[in-house]
Amino acid sequence: MPDKRLKTSLPTSRKRQKTSSSNEDVKSLEQSLLVAVQAGSSLNPLSDLIALVSSSSDPQTTHSVIYAVYRIVVALSQAGKLGQEGNGTEEAKIVRQWLDARVASFSELLAGLLKDDEKALRMGALEIMLSLIIHLSKSVSATGRLDIHLSHFRHLVHGLLVCPPSPRPTSDPGYGQGPGRIEIDVRDKFLEENLTVHDDLRWFFLREAAVIMSSPSLKSPNAAHNLLSLLEKLDTMPTDVKEINAFWIPEFAKRPKKAQQSDHNQSSDTEDEQDNTPEAVDDWRTFFDELDQNASAKTPKGKRRRLNQLSVHAALHVLHSHRVQFSNCWLALVPHLAESQLLSTRALAVLHRGVLPHMTRPIQVMDWVAGCVDHGGSIGLLGLNGLFTLIRDHNLDYPDFYTRLYAFIDRDVMHLKHRARFFRLTELFLSSIHLPATLLASFVKRLSRLSLTAPPPAIIMTIPFVYNILRKHPALMIMIHQEPQDNYQDPFDPNETSPLLTNALSSSLWELAAHQNHYLTSISTLSKIFSSPFTKMPYAMEEFLDHTYTTLFATEAKRNIKKDPAMILQFPAGKVFPATSDGGITGDYGGGDDVVSELWSFG
Repeated sequence: MPDKRLKTSLPTSRKRQKTSSSNEDVKSLEQSLLVAVQAGSSLNPLSDLIALVSSSSDPQTTHSVIYAVYRIVVALSQAGKLGQEGNGTEEAKIVRQWLDARVASFSELLAGLLKDDEKALRMGALEIMLSLIIHLSKSVSATGRLDIHLSHFRHLVHGLLVCPPSPRPTSDPGYGQGPGRIEIDVRDKFLEENLTVHDDLRWFFLREAAVIMSSPSLKSPNAAHNLLSLLEKLDTMPTDVKEINAFWIPEFAKRPKKAQQSDHNQSSDTEDEQDNTPEAVDDWRTFFDELDQNASAKTPKGKRRRLNQLSVHAALHVLHSHRVQFSNCWLALVPHLAESQLLSTRALAVLHRGVLPHMTRPIQVMDWVAGCVDHGGSIGLLGLNGLFTLIRDHNLDYPDFYTRLYAFIDRDVMHLKHRARFFRLTELFLSSIHLPATLLASFVKRLSRLSLTAPPPAIIMTIPFVYNILRKHPALMIMIHQEPQDNYQDPFDPNETSPLLTNALSSSLWELAAHQNHYLTSISTLSKIFSSPFTKMPYAMEEFLDHTYTTLFATEAKRNIKKDPAMILQFPAGKVFPATSDGGITGDYGGGDDVVSELWSFG
């Protein structure tokens, strides 16, 4: 047999020699450039070093190159050779512009490496981009105006949302999550160590993400997926100005001297310094055209400050500005969610608890939420919670809410994946004591009718659900105390779409009484609660919402049998269905080893 050698991921000796030689060349080039930075001599070799990022096929060489360029860029920033505007010579300005262009090309390459098939390159590129934010922003702030290095940060956000392919020629474009989708390790690292921790990075990310998602030139089909995968896990939005205390860029941590902070707004007796030039006015400022709605009424009218008059540094210390950036980002994302049912489902699942409480004007998502409810199905069920929150907390006028909710109660809802969530929401929606008894009777009756054909787990949810409603609304007790009548016909109209016109209050809950004869002992026992005085405390619905066939079977299998069944028989030795010589089943049921004929006779 031929000698079959196992393939190994270790490089061959020739490849190791080539890689070692390349790394030595990179180190030599890096040292010469660092000397040139200090001496003020030519930096032209920097272009060749940056070009190695996209030309090298060896990941180890690429890894060495990006860290070498990173150290050179840091040295340039510390030497004051980047981004500063001054009265230098024309030649010095040209050199600065050339260096800024090289840094921009390096940032673009790093953004592409976030999709590389080598994890070390992905993590290294992300760490370098985040670290450069600090160093490059210092060069911007050296001009006297605190701000982030915008072009570099935009490359980072573009790499996280659009996910361009890796510039390395041997990287697999179909690796991991696929083309155009953010890698899970990159997402988790950025989310857990940066986006949910540092207030300034979150503020700038939300602002730039909104710009990208609102751009007419956006052609990435997965940008909405990438942004939602970050926003749905963002659970550290500040709710008090005291919570704005963690900053990635150290210069932003110090509060502005002329800004007087409060829990809801920022006012000042004197004008803050601001740059009113067209270049300094970003798109986000137009969102602050009106006064903060939560501004204190005690502040003199002439001394109130509009938020769009604040500098970036001052805005970072204002709670309302963080909410505005958050709102702006979600409003830019919502139009893209309508294109995907899966994305809409994920967004609706976090809308009521993770989105609406942090928006400046939650009513702005009303049309999208109402459209999801009208769509029906699982999307409609999830949209009900957000719609109810808008009605209850934000004065949304939606008179057909309970009609829409009533329409969701059909045979399908007893079998849906989100059945437990629907019962939780319905219990919340029907909890008000101001709802008319006619409306409540329709919901109770319809659920009782559907329970006749529902699976056992759904019946176990329905019985305590109806009991809690009857106990909370005594006006419905007539439905279980109807006097028996001859030739009785149920007046309930199951085809009526309006819960106010079904005539359910004149009906009875005979369907629940029928469950007292259910084959499953737990259901028949539970349904007997309606035949007893209503002295039992309301059920905790959480104990009944997560039942499935598996849990019901496990409960019955583990039940202790206190007394043996009366009809127990000893299983005799022999075959249950004796076979004939030709392999078939014998037609003689008269005796022998046929256990079946001993138990039953067939005429």
